[in-house]
Amino acid sequence: MKLRLASLCLLALCLTLVALPVTAQTVYSNGPTNGNTSVWDIFNPYIVSDTFNVSNNHTAITGADFAVWLFPGNTLLAAELSITSGENGGTTYFDQFVDFTQNDCVVNRDMLDVCQEHTSFSGPTLNSGVYWLNVQNTDVEGSAPHAYWDENSGPSSASENEVGTIPSESFTLLGGSGSTTTTGTVPEASSIVLFGSGFLGVVGLLRHKLL
Repeated sequence: MKLRLASLCLLALCLTLVALPVTAQTVYSNGPTNGNTSVWDIFNPYIVSDTFNVSNNHTAITGADFAVWLFPGNTLLAAELSITSGENGGTTYFDQFVDFTQNDCVVNRDMLDVCQEHTSFSGPTLNSGVYWLNVQNTDVEGSAPHAYWDENSGPSSASENEVGTIPSESFTLLGGSGSTTTTGTVPEASSIVLFGSGFLGVVGLLRHKLL
């Protein structure tokens, strides 16, 4: 009986420390991949910027999906992503090199690979409004260092640092309410103590009745 009660206590402690994973939702989508019209180089010194809308306050940005064109067999490893209040400027809410997972590459009419790229990161929590997503400084493994962001002429406003206004690019931003992440959330310490104390109190009461 004592072993059984000890097991219940251990289970209660584990339950207070583990949170269920929460899948990130689409915060903003600029439309599907085009793959054949045009692209913009995001290798240094080029910077491509697109606007995106956040509908709700306290929205955490935790990931992104992109479409890029690459020379055959190349792999996009990482790039610098920033989120700002203006066109590659103003208030900076996030600026970090992030790693990419590459998949679903297809060969287009220009004989280049059009690949889907996914990244997850611990990004900013934003209030509703319009922001700029800036992509630059790509790290590519393969025969050439360049990566080209797919142009799909979606609803976003867009620019390139040396050209000015351009048609917008294909991308999706992921996230959710302030505590949402792609890997799950951990309860605050006060919640852990409260929940753990209550659960262990119930176990103690059962033990008293069983003795």
